[in-house]
Amino acid sequence: MAVRFYNARILSLENGMNVDFGEVHTDGGIISYVGGSENAPKGTFEREINLNGNLIMPSFKNAHTHSAMTFLRSYADDLPLQDWLFKQVFPMEAKLTGDDIYNFSAIAFAEYLTSGITADFDMYFEPEYMAEVSEDIGFRTVMCGSVAGSEDECDAALTKLETLYNKYKDRSEFVSYRLGFHAEYTTHVSIMNGIGELAKKYKAPVYTHNSETLSETKECIERHGYTPTELMERAGIFEYGGGGFHCVYMSDNDIEIFRRRGLWAVTNPCSNAKLASGIAPLVKMTEKGIKLAIGTDGAASNNALDMFREMYLAAVMQKIQLKDAAAMPADRILRMACCGSANAMGLDGCDGIAKGKKADLIVIDLNAPNMRPLHNIPKNLVYSGSKQNVLLTMCAGKILYENGEFTTIDLEKAYSYADAAIKRMTNDQERTQ
Repeated sequence: MAVRFYNARILSLENGMNVDFGEVHTDGGIISYVGGSENAPKGTFEREINLNGNLIMPSFKNAHTHSAMTFLRSYADDLPLQDWLFKQVFPMEAKLTGDDIYNFSAIAFAEYLTSGITADFDMYFEPEYMAEVSEDIGFRTVMCGSVAGSEDECDAALTKLETLYNKYKDRSEFVSYRLGFHAEYTTHVSIMNGIGELAKKYKAPVYTHNSETLSETKECIERHGYTPTELMERAGIFEYGGGGFHCVYMSDNDIEIFRRRGLWAVTNPCSNAKLASGIAPLVKMTEKGIKLAIGTDGAASNNALDMFREMYLAAVMQKIQLKDAAAMPADRILRMACCGSANAMGLDGCDGIAKGKKADLIVIDLNAPNMRPLHNIPKNLVYSGSKQNVLLTMCAGKILYENGEFTTIDLEKAYSYADAAIKRMTNDQERTQ
């Protein structure tokens, strides 16, 4: 689809936080022009959109998700992580079907689009359904391996992970796959050692939940004598990069391992706050040269899938923790959400607005009261911005959301399916209690 956006303020993120005025053209999923109107090439466009001074910028990327977990939104709130996960989440997840995963993920994708998100780094089982819904909608999903298990399940877990990796790693424009596993506390060390061998075999990065809670970290040390990061390093998991989701309780040695291996730390501030897990040391990690990205986690623990909430909380929690209003400035947070998350997921062509890059773009309403006056647009986005400001979301050159309407998602159909599925699962749950 060839689209011309004109009369636009442009935050390209290719030249710092400068906001320029001009045009952006897309053609077949690629950005074909960025610059002033006086130099813009003439062409034939399927649409020409006058932005009337509104902002066009790179879309957000959600670097840690469990999309299908919209089915547990508000189901088991106000519980600590371990009780929430083992007593509530896992028993309900056992009732999911493939069609459930498809439809609940579609609802999540709709929510992502309203927040200006065009890609997710999703860890969940039954990846074939995630691939299908992503391609049907035209939304980018990088799937992350989620294997776990005991020593007896080692061979089966590793075979499954390798099979899925080879099947989906280069699936399509919208679907790819990275090696990964759920977490240290759900995965026997024999499986982790095997994943280290897979990382070496394929020269591939590996991602996992890492040091999310204090109890997780302490219990790992009690079991093995090492922190989760140290244990994974000994297993050879990070020889070719990767990263950890959450990374709240990081020792100095953990941070050094992340720095030396070039690993990504993906923060999830809303989920970590709601579950009272803690505050990731983003400032310290930044000072040590750790690469940072940001995600929402799932709707069961967040409960919203809103990048504006994540950005605001990521910034202000650091200020509170360090008692320093200058800590973690807005510009750094915004770059994490747009560029860091894209790069953490391997979506390097989706991290800015420049000729030849992917046309993953959003339009922000600057005429809304919460965005005025325009002293500093990037800071407004982080500190006062809201998903209500997202007028349009484009992925791979196709407009998926515009003025409250979705072009590729039948939400009524998804809602109807979801209501019936929830009724089925909760009735089953009641019968087993």
